[in-house]
Amino acid sequence: MKAHSEVLDLSVDLQKEPYDWKKDVIINKPKFLEEIEEALKIGEIFSLRNKIYSISSVINYPRSDKIGLLNIDRNGDTAILKKGPLLEELKQILEAHTTERAKYYLQRLKKGITEIRTSKINDINLNRWKEYTDIITDSLWILDKRDTSGVHLGWYWGNFIPQIPHQLMMRYTKKGEWVVDTFVGSGTTLIECKRLGRNGIGIELNPEVSRKAKELIEREKNIYNVIIEVITADSRYVNLREILSKHKIKSVQLMIMHPPYHDIIRFSNNPNDLSNAKSVEEFIRMFADVVDNTTPYLDKGRYLGIVIGDKYSGGKWIPLGFYVMNEVLKRNFSLKSIIVKNFEETRGKRNQKDLWKYRALVGGFYIFKHEYILLFKKEGEINAINER
Repeated sequence: MKAHSEVLDLSVDLQKEPYDWKKDVIINKPKFLEEIEEALKIGEIFSLRNKIYSISSVINYPRSDKIGLLNIDRNGDTAILKKGPLLEELKQILEAHTTERAKYYLQRLKKGITEIRTSKINDINLNRWKEYTDIITDSLWILDKRDTSGVHLGWYWGNFIPQIPHQLMMRYTKKGEWVVDTFVGSGTTLIECKRLGRNGIGIELNPEVSRKAKELIEREKNIYNVIIEVITADSRYVNLREILSKHKIKSVQLMIMHPPYHDIIRFSNNPNDLSNAKSVEEFIRMFADVVDNTTPYLDKGRYLGIVIGDKYSGGKWIPLGFYVMNEVLKRNFSLKSIIVKNFEETRGKRNQKDLWKYRALVGGFYIFKHEYILLFKKEGEINAINER
């Protein structure tokens, strides 16, 4: 059944600021481009503006938000754009003071519809960059709550919010590329791999956590038919080359690491577990082993994202994040960004806000409300531990 749609009324919709940027708009592509070509032939600014208003006849938007219900032409005669950015572009044309400037904006609009320009590391169409409203480009991430859609569950103490791997994959991978998570935990990264069409390998030390992760990941629909694998092993010593060879690849395009924040939470009794490191120095050495053993299989020029927080010990702030950052920078990596992400509460502090405020006042400290996403770019080659 075909969903109802309405013709866009520019004279009305251009007055409704702020626009609904995320709403889908459907255009008849050949007719829309024909309207643009006719507008480009006009030499007088007022006539050109009137022509832009007439473009409404080939722009529609659905009454239902479910764009999939529409009978979209499979022959390429229709295109789906975002309403807000399209209105913004049309408004810019209408407000141009000269025909030259208006035609410049028209040519840019035409290019955005007819040409796709992406970088080497993602699928973002830079000719339609304003449409990517869900991609964060600021270094401060204020996220009210975790994504709990689909099979994402917050059952595991050490999991991070799905928005983190989602953002990193959107910015730093293309569909069909490979992602490795060296501390996969409950499988959050691999669930997002399935959703976004990236192949994923996760490594988890704890057999019980690994088993539960596999069960959870299996429940997520594999609409892109990607390869997802969970390996029960120690990331310091796992033979990643052998694992990749099984899939007939030699390297991956993104690595994500979310290690324990030293001993804040002890995840097992295994002495190889980083949460059981006897000191901060030993924790950093163990983490460095993970970096040395796995990052040789990350392509040069691609990205490593590390999610880490600091800790208090003996009344002192221990900057784990900066220790980790400095350790990675000893390798062939450059620092691209330090992202600060908020968190409102942890499972351990839930329903104890007043108690923690009292403790902070007594102890002279501040309550942790953030963690870091350290973003590195690989600049050169590194020899793996198991190849030395």
